[in-house]
Amino acid sequence: MTIHKEGYGIITVSFIIIILLVTILSLILSFGKYFVPLIIAGTLSLLFVLSFFRSPRRNPFRERGVVVAPADGKIVIVKEVFEEEYLKCNCIQVSVFMSLLNVHVNWFPVNGTISYVKYHPGNYFVAMHPKSSEKNERTTIVVESEQGPVLFRQIAGLLARRIVCYAKEGRVAEAGEQTGFIKFGSRVDLFLPVNSNINVKRGMKVKGCETIIARLP
Repeated sequence: MTIHKEGYGIITVSFIIIILLVTILSLILSFGKYFVPLIIAGTLSLLFVLSFFRSPRRNPFRERGVVVAPADGKIVIVKEVFEEEYLKCNCIQVSVFMSLLNVHVNWFPVNGTISYVKYHPGNYFVAMHPKSSEKNERTTIVVESEQGPVLFRQIAGLLARRIVCYAKEGRVAEAGEQTGFIKFGSRVDLFLPVNSNINVKRGMKVKGCETIIARLP
């Protein structure tokens, strides 16, 4: 387990703020019996921030036609929808919700060439909200796999305020390679062909890179 590079700045700032708060409060309270509790509270706060930016090693499941989970979390949506932004057709939407306790790294779900990347500024509704896929801050990515295009979105939630995306149009991506990071949140949506063999259902917990979401036709 390592710390993701996207967390270095926030962790450093958090460490400085925690040290300053503990020092100031200790002086105000004249140290005494409150010093140890303050140190414990500060340490726990820093560990909490560190947990957001953990970056575990994964063994990506790579097989022709297989779609792997793009994030850790829980399946909250599996339904047929019309994808309006790029595909312009009915698809099966599979959404993975990342809680505060989940790893916040995102991974490419399939092998292929990246044909489309677009960032959309937006709102910060709760990621479970049905309209968050269309209204929240988000980045849309399309990978042209051998079986056809697969679209997925990084979606910010209530607490998330920055989406980091490494995808670049024209580049070749591999399933299990890091796509980016959503700081403090929140959801990743997949849009798959309607005749895909879906391997998950609502309420299931999935593991990025390793859980098979679907098999493409």
